[in-house]
Amino acid sequence: MSKKFPIISVTGSSGAGTSTVKHTFDQIFRREGIKAVSIEGDAFHKYNRADMKEQLSQRYAAGDFGFSHFSYEANELTELERVFREYGETGKGRTRTYVHDEGEAAKTGVAPGNFTAWAPFEDGSDLLFYEGLHGAVVNDEVNLSKLADLKIGVVPVINLEWIQKIHRDRAQRGYTTEAVTDVILRRMHAYVHCIVPQFTETDINFQRVPVVDTSNPFISRSIPTPDESLVVIRFKNPRGIDFPYLTSMIYGSWMSRANSIVIPGNKMDLAMQLILTPLIERLVREAKRA
Repeated sequence: MSKKFPIISVTGSSGAGTSTVKHTFDQIFRREGIKAVSIEGDAFHKYNRADMKEQLSQRYAAGDFGFSHFSYEANELTELERVFREYGETGKGRTRTYVHDEGEAAKTGVAPGNFTAWAPFEDGSDLLFYEGLHGAVVNDEVNLSKLADLKIGVVPVINLEWIQKIHRDRAQRGYTTEAVTDVILRRMHAYVHCIVPQFTETDINFQRVPVVDTSNPFISRSIPTPDESLVVIRFKNPRGIDFPYLTSMIYGSWMSRANSIVIPGNKMDLAMQLILTPLIERLVREAKRA
């Protein structure tokens, strides 16, 4: 953790909704006049698309059916830790972009499925913002959790997460439901062992829970809407959180445990604004005093 150069890490699985959460953070940064440098977890994948396919083929042939982008060994986590540490100490660092599609290729000049060159951060940022799969990993090789000042987990219940992923990958990437299902199955071991443990490290978790039937996510025709959901917000350390204020400001909310509040799904953005804005302001204020 760094007083002078704070780091915010948003962690969630593919299809969890971290990109939506990033949009809320961007709104807060813009409104409060905070200059954030952003990095994406995809930038720290170890392999480009072609090399990943080759890795998968080799591992399948060897009987390893659990290797995926979720796996520690498929990512440059030591490089990500180095970036976190360097930024925390100096306010500097570097990142790159993984190019997903033709639209991004047109902007970057790099073919889809490949990485841009590494480039340094812009000078003068107030904080570093990470969004991706591995922002709070603690294992035998790295400890990203201790380097981040504010860690947010985005964790829909699993059937909802799968529905969101299936619909996203079909609409944006042209995959069939069967192809997405294969990816979900391949990633399950790493999901349990590499992704889930991070949510005990996060400071705040946002978990969306549908209140409609999602018992078979593979045939769902639509994603449950915010109006058809609740969100459970869990605070690792509830000290200093003004729960009476939050429940008075968010209509229909209530406390389910001493460290948890439940809100209507359509109030998630409001809740994030109310909860995160003062936390971010405090990080920046303390950084300027350091």
